[in-house]
Amino acid sequence: MNRKICKKVYVGMSGGVDSSVSAALLQKQGYDVTGVFIKVWQPDFVKCTWREDRLDAMRICAKLNIPFFTLDLEKEYKKDVADYMIDEYKAGRTPNPDVMCNKYVKFGGFFDWAMEQGADFVATGHYARVSQLGGSTSKLLAGKDTNKDQTYFLWTLTQKQLSKTLFPIGDIEKPEVRKIAKKLGLSTAVKKDSQGVCFLGKFDMKEFLTHYIKEVPGKVLNEKGEEIGIHDGVLFLTIGQRHGFKITEKTQNDSRYYIISKDVEKNTITVSQDLAKIVESESKIVKLKNINWTQDATPDLNKKYSARVRYRQPLEECTIVNSKKLKGESGEYELHFTNPQKAISSGQSAVIYDGEICLGGGIIK
Repeated sequence: MNRKICKKVYVGMSGGVDSSVSAALLQKQGYDVTGVFIKVWQPDFVKCTWREDRLDAMRICAKLNIPFFTLDLEKEYKKDVADYMIDEYKAGRTPNPDVMCNKYVKFGGFFDWAMEQGADFVATGHYARVSQLGGSTSKLLAGKDTNKDQTYFLWTLTQKQLSKTLFPIGDIEKPEVRKIAKKLGLSTAVKKDSQGVCFLGKFDMKEFLTHYIKEVPGKVLNEKGEEIGIHDGVLFLTIGQRHGFKITEKTQNDSRYYIISKDVEKNTITVSQDLAKIVESESKIVKLKNINWTQDATPDLNKKYSARVRYRQPLEECTIVNSKKLKGESGEYELHFTNPQKAISSGQSAVIYDGEICLGGGIIK
């Protein structure tokens, strides 16, 4: 009699409902499941929740009767997520720490460690899917729940990682995930979703940054270039933001102001009561660096695709252009959009799609 060999899968357990249900579904499908809680760096001045989250993850693993490990990736997180985030703000750019968290922590340190332990796969509670269509190439697909789709944060994944990654809840919508958790008696069924920066949670970004970046008071200007207020430093502010500055020259008809442009060198911001007047970086062309194609091969440059330059932005039609091709070089790309894109932020991610397939992306220059 042949004994069925179960594939080993290490599941990243955050202590939330998504990873809890992911582990439970994989167990039901016959996988040999191990739960892993990733411990990362947290500053002393940010409310620490990792102990409670770890305890929640342990309870789920005990409920499912599966092994549980704690993996210490503090150094990796501090260097590749926290320090990166601080350095980007210092340079006047808007970072995307969740992208780097996935690249260097979840699908970096955790993925590599799991493979060293003999895992066949790793799994997370991301709302995304992996499919092999027409051959051995693994394709990263948007999650079925379009409101929760997280492929925007996963564009750095490679074939090496995708071929050994499972997203158990990618075909399920969020309300159904909670129903499954409740049906299975999982204690995380009613736990609130985590918000804010990957692992660190929700906190005041300016307060965080003031521990690493000196406040330098500057001027708030109106659209005529007149000084109407003050702020604590342009490096703390982003385009479209409606707080973080003080209007001192007020009128009876004043409504809410939005940052429509900023000058890092002069340490000034320009504000308007009309959000539609965001003009800085408005363009049909978005230049990219640090490109990654999830399927290795460069997409067809003669085809029209779609992309988004910020999370949950509706997809916009575009073409991909090799900006060095005419010079006989390669490796730098631009997205040429049909419609102008507003509030393009240097340092953010632009992610490219062919239908529901996430082709990859890059960092906006």
